[in-house]
Amino acid sequence: MKKKNYKEESISDSKKIEEVLIQVGLRIAKRGEGALFVVGEVEYKPLVNQSIPPFKAIENPKLLESLALMDGAVIINKKGFVSAYGVRIKSTKVFKNFGTRHSAAVSAAKGDNLVVIISEEDKKVRILRKGKMIMQIDALQRNVEQNVSGAVKMLETIGAGAVGTIGTSLLLPTLGIAFLPGVIFFGSAYFLGKEIKKKLGK
Repeated sequence: MKKKNYKEESISDSKKIEEVLIQVGLRIAKRGEGALFVVGEVEYKPLVNQSIPPFKAIENPKLLESLALMDGAVIINKKGFVSAYGVRIKSTKVFKNFGTRHSAAVSAAKGDNLVVIISEEDKKVRILRKGKMIMQIDALQRNVEQNVSGAVKMLETIGAGAVGTIGTSLLLPTLGIAFLPGVIFFGSAYFLGKEIKKKLGK
């Protein structure tokens, strides 16, 4: 039996965390509530007493969901442990046409951080990396939960390439394309175009 190396385990854990955060996010969005998750390191200030000890996000999604409904963000470290909740993230950027939670989200989406924001206004789950929105999922789309696994796979395959090119050249416009019902991917025309060709078998 082939032994998994640390890098493979890390990618697998990352996918599981993304999937859990999206599923939890969809439940929150359907109820018309908002939340913010940050996987990685970010500057923050606790708004509530941190009385719950760190726990693995993928092992207790119900507790994760409860903590997400508090005012402020939930911070998850790279090992997948919820390390803080009910915190205010220092906003250094503005997410145009959106509120303070979205500004905190775009400010936290730096380096290798993954940010998942749930909007109570339009009931959408948005995923950000490197200061850019790379995916949006509509909680009101029928049976959208069935597409989460596929969305996470797409996030892993095209996310890095697409994000790496956004904003680096005016010749590479940003597109929003729905590969799955209720799921829109944002990225460079070049990388998303390549993905479309793959899907069409060209």
